[in-house]
Amino acid sequence: MDTSDLYRAVTGFADSAPVWVQRTFELWTEYGLWLFGVLFAAVWWRARGRGRARAVALALLAPAATAVAHVVSEAVKSAVEEERPCRAVAGAAAPLVGCPPPGDWSFPSNHAAIAGAAAVALVMAVRRLAPLVVPLALLMAFSRVFVGVHYPHDVALGLLLGGSVAALVVLALTGPVTSGVRAVRTGGTRAGGIRAGGIRAGIRLTGPGPGGESSPEVRNVPGCRMP
Repeated sequence: MDTSDLYRAVTGFADSAPVWVQRTFELWTEYGLWLFGVLFAAVWWRARGRGRARAVALALLAPAATAVAHVVSEAVKSAVEEERPCRAVAGAAAPLVGCPPPGDWSFPSNHAAIAGAAAVALVMAVRRLAPLVVPLALLMAFSRVFVGVHYPHDVALGLLLGGSVAALVVLALTGPVTSGVRAVRTGGTRAGGIRAGGIRAGIRLTGPGPGGESSPEVRNVPGCRMP
């Protein structure tokens, strides 16, 4: 797949863009993935507050699926060994950021794979996030071509790879992780009930005291720790 002409067109547009546009894309391509991390935390907090086991499972799986997608993308990158366009394409404008060193291969784009995976996993957790995260993922992918470090096909297939891997991971593990969340909650509830029951079992009422009222007597019985 040769997208060198499209790469030249995009980098030529980037080279002629206003400085503030260039700097914005440089910042976004460098730090934009952190925004997905913030969204992971927000989705987990929302699911935790609502208390539904499946929602918690999906919130936990979102970053996990994204991490798996990154590993798969890195494995493909190491197998393909495609040279970066900032070194391989003649006649293209200079990249806005430093060209990665030799051996840091181009296909697929890890940034695009992570963004695609994060977007898909977040949408599977909270569908209403789609209008936010899908454009963010596309913008991250485009920024990698805009700054001159990836071919268009690198980012297009990176998005597809990351999104596909994330979807498969979430679909495969939602059931087991949901069961695990329920088991942890049930175990904690039972343990709390046993402790409370042990405390109650260690207290009984004796006969009337000096004031005519029944007074509690704490007895050392099994399951009750005496102070």
